[in-house]
Amino acid sequence: MEVIINPSQMQNLMLSLKKQGKKIGFVPTMGYLHEGHLSLIRCSKKENDITVVSIFVNPIQFGVNEDFGRYPRDFERDKSLCEKENVDYIFHPSYEEMYPDGFQTYVEVAELSKGLCGDFRPGHFKGVSTVVAKLFNIVCPDNAYFGKKDFQQLKVIQRMVKDLNFPVNVVGCPVVREQDGLAMSSRNKYLSDEERKSALYISKALFEAKRMFEDGITDPNLIKERVRQIISQAKHLKEIQYAEIVDSNTLKPVDKVKKSDVLAVAVYIGNTRLIDNIEF
Repeated sequence: MEVIINPSQMQNLMLSLKKQGKKIGFVPTMGYLHEGHLSLIRCSKKENDITVVSIFVNPIQFGVNEDFGRYPRDFERDKSLCEKENVDYIFHPSYEEMYPDGFQTYVEVAELSKGLCGDFRPGHFKGVSTVVAKLFNIVCPDNAYFGKKDFQQLKVIQRMVKDLNFPVNVVGCPVVREQDGLAMSSRNKYLSDEERKSALYISKALFEAKRMFEDGITDPNLIKERVRQIISQAKHLKEIQYAEIVDSNTLKPVDKVKKSDVLAVAVYIGNTRLIDNIEF
């Protein structure tokens, strides 16, 4: 496994491999890898000749009062995990390499970036779209793997790829959960033991919502009300930012729940913002 920090070196290497007929799989991450990330790496290993993992905490997708400064970082740990999964290359650029002096070009997916997290994290998806566009140009992947836990992000990236004619197949992979149901996230590290117990009410609410739908309930308001009731039982709940049922393609709220719609939630447990979702 090789670690590359220079974008031009990375790009030239990938273009050379593609000329040799190699299929490249790419897993973009912000590091502090967990089993969810490793599941993406395993998908890439199965479907491609070369697997690249990027580790880059992207400053332009964080708001002024968000957790960029304290976002967990442990490159040596991440490197060890990648080696165990037989990753071929880690791309680990500096902020200066990705955003040199004078940088002023951004990518924005207008409509899909609105609503849900977009209402509470202004500029977030503009930062995500921009860094992913840069990474796609640098890594030149055939396939790129994203977790469905960040469902709005996945839809934004898929739209960007379609609209800008990137020759990349964007693959959405299932949410990976702890045995007790908590969706895996690098931010789970922020939770105290007691807060973690409170966080379990999120997945409990999602599973109950799916059960309601399977029992024939299609009124989104009834389902959302029950979801809020369950999450509100969490001792360390600070805020439910949203609990919304949306169409899986447009991300617009639905009047009647149908199969493939998505219930998405964003919740503060203590000072930690957690997102999760479930498909009906």
